Amino acid sequence: MMSTQQQQLHDLLQQYEAEMIALRRDFHANPELSFEEVETPKKIAAFHRALGHDVREHVGGNGVVATLVGAKPGKTVALRADFDALAITEETNLPFQSKFKGRMHACGHDGHTATLLTLAKALNRMRDELEGTIVFIHQHAEEIAPGGAKAMIEDGCLEGVDVIFGTHLWAPLPLGNIYTAPGPVMAAADGIYITMKGKGGHGSNPTDTKDAVLIASQFIVNLQQLVSRRVNPLQPAVVSVGHIEALNPFNVIADQVKLKGTVRTFDEEARQLLEKEIEKLLQATCAFMDADYDYQFIRGYPAVVNHPNETLHVEQAIAKLDDITFERCEPQMGGEDFAYYLQHVPGNFFFTGAQNPEWEETYPHHHPKFDFDERAMMIAAKVLGQATLDYLSKS
Repeated sequence: MMSTQQQQLHDLLQQYEAEMIALRRDFHANPELSFEEVETPKKIAAFHRALGHDVREHVGGNGVVATLVGAKPGKTVALRADFDALAITEETNLPFQSKFKGRMHACGHDGHTATLLTLAKALNRMRDELEGTIVFIHQHAEEIAPGGAKAMIEDGCLEGVDVIFGTHLWAPLPLGNIYTAPGPVMAAADGIYITMKGKGGHGSNPTDTKDAVLIASQFIVNLQQLVSRRVNPLQPAVVSVGHIEALNPFNVIADQVKLKGTVRTFDEEARQLLEKEIEKLLQATCAFMDADYDYQFIRGYPAVVNHPNETLHVEQAIAKLDDITFERCEPQMGGEDFAYYLQHVPGNFFFTGAQNPEWEETYPHHHPKFDFDERAMMIAAKVLGQATLDYLSKS
């Protein structure tokens, strides 16, 4: 049986559901890229100011932080949503499709923002019953490292915060399900940038060259052995090369080849090991071919590591909600700069299933035809709201 406070929250969210969908569609039609967000943070700040919240703009760059102080003293809960888009041209043909070529909300951040704004409006109506403070963190630039989270933290967005919760609408997972787990749930996301330096020449006379394409090919094939033969098999890891560039005519042997790839790990020891082993393999490959190389291992976001007590807290909140199923999830190899918040304060990050069961095909995140079931926003709002109310009442 629902408590009075829980029932009030659910009633308010239902009352505002149409507005939540309208907000999402407005953000979707007007996407802004990472570190280029101007109008989106203005809309977010105006929404919170209309509710009477204390608002800080330009936090860590383009971030917005709004604060709701309850009528009674207590702990401080932070809730985070990101609002940047991707450099993708949309192909969904939705009536609210992006108005801008080369810009699209292809990851659900428009839904994250609409969810948090609507939840903020509902919780604002409950101000007189709230025991504590709620900080709404609207983060810019999640999609591109170094991301917005680190800069927002350095600019004080977590000052006085006791716990933080966040979610990601996850289109590949079924609607009505919430997925989370204690410990690592998303990977550290690092980049490798390599230039193989050989000696170019005519394709008809290969003996006078040091074929950078051949060198790069040998390196890529052997690279796959690092995970299987160097990394502890109990520690998941991925090394993938996604970009090879050798710009030459068909009959010219390349003097250099550029490679770009990604490294995904959950364990810091495995992360450091791969950084060193990749360069050792580069040295050995180039020494055999009498070639040279440039190598950069650029660290991206660390792993998202949920705190056990706060994860249990979210699980217990979900158990109070009808028609929402909880499952422990396997770690995802995707990256998220929510990781930085969890390095500073305890908290939990969970996935909200957003797959429409009636769609014939569900497109993955970062695809030009990506979309999610808008009903997932209500589910996310209920879980974030319940976790917040429960935490404040416990305090």
